[in-house]
Amino acid sequence: MSERYIEGMKTRRTVLGDAHVDRAEAAKTALDDPFQTLITEAAWGTVWSSDAISLRERSMLTLALLAATGNFDEIPMHIRATARTGASEQDVIEAFQHVAIYAGVPKANHALKLAKQTFAEMKEG
Repeated sequence: MSERYIEGMKTRRTVLGDAHVDRAEAAKTALDDPFQTLITEAAWGTVWSSDAISLRERSMLTLALLAATGNFDEIPMHIRATARTGASEQDVIEAFQHVAIYAGVPKANHALKLAKQTFAEMKEG
């Protein structure tokens, strides 16, 4: 394992939580192992591990980019991660308002719907 992979796994666990990472690792197969290594090194070991901006800011950017590009499947996972990144519900609202203005109201509206559902689930326990 590379140093970036090790750092990426540490950051991934910090942001997503051990339970999420353990489930993902248990589901990994030979088919997706190279992809999992790529995202662990590149996304988690390089981008998310950089100390240039805070985890809170990175969380807000990620949510905005996911919404703006219509990659809605990952939004609930990153909403759950806000409990560990420090991004508040208000931060998420602000990020999605930017999406509405710069990328489109329908994308922001759908992202906000997913955020509301996920935050409600988080509060239920």
